[in-house]
Amino acid sequence: MPGLAASSAIFERISLPSTEFEMVLLEWEIPLDNETLANYAKRIAGKIKHKNPVLIGVSFGGILVQEMSKWIEARKVIIISSVKSNAEFPRRMKIAKTTKAYKLIPMNLLLNIESLAKFSFGDKITQRLKLYEKFLSVRDKRYLDWAIEQVILWDRTVIDEKVIHIHGDADEVFPIKYIKKCTVVKGGTHIMILNKFRWLNENLPKIILKEYY
Repeated sequence: MPGLAASSAIFERISLPSTEFEMVLLEWEIPLDNETLANYAKRIAGKIKHKNPVLIGVSFGGILVQEMSKWIEARKVIIISSVKSNAEFPRRMKIAKTTKAYKLIPMNLLLNIESLAKFSFGDKITQRLKLYEKFLSVRDKRYLDWAIEQVILWDRTVIDEKVIHIHGDADEVFPIKYIKKCTVVKGGTHIMILNKFRWLNENLPKIILKEYY
């Protein structure tokens, strides 16, 4: 499951041996009116036809697969660049919850990546915007409003000890200092699914197949 608003294209560099694994890529859907995260997770989980799957989620997708595991029997739940409970949120996200500042994010601007490009300065920002344009496929305002609220208001306080957590030590969205019990990827940022794919391709098969991890 990809991250917030992202398409499954973010997994294009992830290659697991086809002799042992079948990769099934999930996509975000527009939430129904007043749909809770639990009900959304149940709806997406209903699309999984394989028995006892390994669920892998990135960022908000990591939160979602943890919620999905309440509805289906999963062999393993692996989260990447994500959190296991709201206790792992950075301080700014906790403040956003208290003040409801997340409601002030200008979604209409975020929906128009082309407009954002006009305000970008320097190659680095332009390059990042090109990445966003390629991988952020869900630009529906209702989805974005809903998704950001679901992240900020996620109410899980008790960590599921069975969840396998892979996290970069340079993650700027969920800083490593707030994360407990994870496999640390040196130099991994929040988008390490893209730029640390070699580490993931080498280690994910071991993590999935290992009886206890």
